[in-house]
Amino acid sequence: MASRCYEAARIMEVGNLKGGGGGLGKEVHHGHGRTAHNMSSSSLRKKSDLSLVSKVRCSPLRALLANLQEIFLGTKLFVLFPAVPLAIVANYYHFGRAWLFALSLLGLTPLAERVSFLTEQIAFYTGPTVGGLLNATCGNATELIIALFALHQGKIDVVKCSLVGSVLSNLLLVLGSSLFLGGLANLHKEQLYDRKQADVNTGLLLLGALCHILLLMFRYAVNTGEQAVDAAPTLALSRACSMIMLLAYVAYLFFQLKTHRQLFESQEEDGDDDDDVVSEDEPVIGFASALLWLVGMTAVIALLSEYVVGTIEAASDSWGISVSFISIILLPIVGNAAEHAGAIIFAFKNKLDITLGVSLGSATQISMFVVPLSVIVAWIMGIKMDLDLKLLETSSLIMAILVIAFTLQDGTSHYLKGLVPLLCYLAIGACFFVFDSQTDLNGITDQNNGIDAGGLTTTAAVTKAY
Repeated sequence: MASRCYEAARIMEVGNLKGGGGGLGKEVHHGHGRTAHNMSSSSLRKKSDLSLVSKVRCSPLRALLANLQEIFLGTKLFVLFPAVPLAIVANYYHFGRAWLFALSLLGLTPLAERVSFLTEQIAFYTGPTVGGLLNATCGNATELIIALFALHQGKIDVVKCSLVGSVLSNLLLVLGSSLFLGGLANLHKEQLYDRKQADVNTGLLLLGALCHILLLMFRYAVNTGEQAVDAAPTLALSRACSMIMLLAYVAYLFFQLKTHRQLFESQEEDGDDDDDVVSEDEPVIGFASALLWLVGMTAVIALLSEYVVGTIEAASDSWGISVSFISIILLPIVGNAAEHAGAIIFAFKNKLDITLGVSLGSATQISMFVVPLSVIVAWIMGIKMDLDLKLLETSSLIMAILVIAFTLQDGTSHYLKGLVPLLCYLAIGACFFVFDSQTDLNGITDQNNGIDAGGLTTTAAVTKAY
């Protein structure tokens, strides 16, 4: 009985009943080729028990309650939703800034998963091409919005560190932990994956890394006097490279959504006995409802992102760790927790193509779309942001790409192939933590030396005058 009520409430919500409301009652004829990102997010969704909602006699109220239950209780991360109002209350009543930062960061986790869910629902009505473009735009909406707010506040270093951290997290932490845990869970099984998609993504990642290397070498050539050039052309070179990266990303979308779609469409799960997993063969909410919820969720993400950017320094002072370490390590881990968990779940199920599609696809999107777009937006805003990362960040990024490229070269996997990238990520995290701490200590030492020198100079001057 509960299952019948569940299906009836779903059909009523989509509007397929006779006499359903207007445009929402149309049948959906579009094919829905599901990408790895979609399937990864769906692994964190669960069936909503609509048996109680179906007992409501008022039809409009019943539809509204079913919609709300699907949005807020249709995810396994629903326990984190209270962090959103708590963050707003903390900001209104001027609670500790570190608490506001932590609550905002936790609140972004379920919101990012719901944005992925809503874009997939819209794709049922718009078709796979438009849905793929929407997913390509909103797939890393959290990182993009945080970057835009940080740009608006002039925190260019936070933008660069957070975006580099997202790429490192996807390549080393997500993929490494997925291959490691998946290898342990499937210790006596053969783990295979298709190299074609991995080759495409690693090629684009190397192109992005080349653009960063060019800026680093250009700055080195100018600073060492190899060529008498003003440092101003660094911005022009960064903007030119950003346009090239965006052009490559557009070509990648055309390749992914049109000419070679079969490489990126993940196979559906067969024989899954988990009753709590939702089958995504049809939409569960209407088009207008999904679009309104998407706009609303994006607005809330923007609000929490503003809180995160505005309180990151306070959290750094309160926790005793640097802003760079928070931006490179903590922000990507917590902000993408839903996507990361989905990749690990499919690795446990020995579906490595989905895991690779999530981690490599997200890293490619950040590197080839969000990073150059941030440079172009900064240019429009009159802010001087370039692609010139610092030496440590650039070298870490290049080594991460090379490690993953060598790891994925033979089309097979085992737990040791996951352990190596995971340990690389831990080493990079320790390096940034120690480097920033040492920088702070050097700054304090230099300041004290300056005070001592100034005091000696003043004493000498007074003695001489006397």
